[in-house]
Amino acid sequence: MQNTIKVQRAIHNMTQADLAEKIGVSRQTINAMELNKYVPSTVLALKIARLFQVPVETVFQLEEGD
Repeated sequence: MQNTIKVQRAIHNMTQADLAEKIGVSRQTINAMELNKYVPSTVLALKIARLFQVPVETVFQLEEGD
């Protein structure tokens, strides 16, 4: 699964630590998601999309084979 977390953070002027604190995870979790090493749960994906005030599909996109 691809994501635009890093782009969305930049738009909202947030660090990984800022985002992590706001959604209740570690900075390392945000880093792993940005590097596509961790696929978030549905709840976590929805929290991220809600925080950025965009549809979840704006942040997360399925890749072929997902």
